Amino acid sequence: MTSPLKPVRVHLITGGFPPGSPAGHDMDYARLRLLQLLHEQSHVRSTVANDFTDVAKWLPDTQLLVTYVAGPYLNDEQNETLRHWLEGGGRWLALHGTSGGKAVRVGEARNLKKMVKTSHHDTLGCFFLNHPPMRKFQVQVSDREHAVTRGLPASFEVVDELYLIQLQEPSACQVLLTTELDKDPSPSGFGFVYDQDTSLLPDGKTRVLGYSRSLGQGGVVYIALGHCHSPIDNRQRIVDASVQASGDAIRLFRGSWETEPFERLLRNGIAWGIEPER
Repeated sequence: MTSPLKPVRVHLITGGFPPGSPAGHDMDYARLRLLQLLHEQSHVRSTVANDFTDVAKWLPDTQLLVTYVAGPYLNDEQNETLRHWLEGGGRWLALHGTSGGKAVRVGEARNLKKMVKTSHHDTLGCFFLNHPPMRKFQVQVSDREHAVTRGLPASFEVVDELYLIQLQEPSACQVLLTTELDKDPSPSGFGFVYDQDTSLLPDGKTRVLGYSRSLGQGGVVYIALGHCHSPIDNRQRIVDASVQASGDAIRLFRGSWETEPFERLLRNGIAWGIEPER
């Protein structure tokens, strides 16, 4: 007779900023989908939060932290707590807007903002610069042997926000997913401004969309895919012609969430987090 699996605690953080705001994403949908995937694991017990405010309360008995946020980020004290937890063996599956955080206005223009790098990004391992309007693009699976990418095809197509992220310690990261985009095609005034496109790899065309990195006995997996919005929380008013010839906004958008490869990434990511021997 097979012995019962030992219960595992997973802490899920989904939310926007200011507190209670969806920040341009359908947080209810993302939260529901992630909880459904966690519920498939009969030995997982999930706790839920909207930001990192009380992360120190939940981490001690947690094995896996899953985050899907747009705005919330770890302050220095919370980051120290999380880093200590990771070094002790915790695992962090970070999704989409987790690479963002604090934004400040640039000059006098109300619509121009720039992201601010913090200790949050040092621990996560990457920093969000910008993304062009939602577009169709090909994702290359760089390492198909990693626990998070097992079962994926060599490449797959998605419609999503193509995140431009800067790796903080490239030599410490195992790249899992990439795409090709030689230049940020964002129109003037769209998204965030930045001083230099530090997300572009040395070949002048490749950008990282997913990676893993070790921290002590634990580690981080970050996946940039996963935008979703509903008609009441959409802030993105234009899309690339590869999605809609008119360039008009899409009222209800699920994108990568409705693809088998992304669902596989999420299932694999959860298994990676709750089964450390993988």
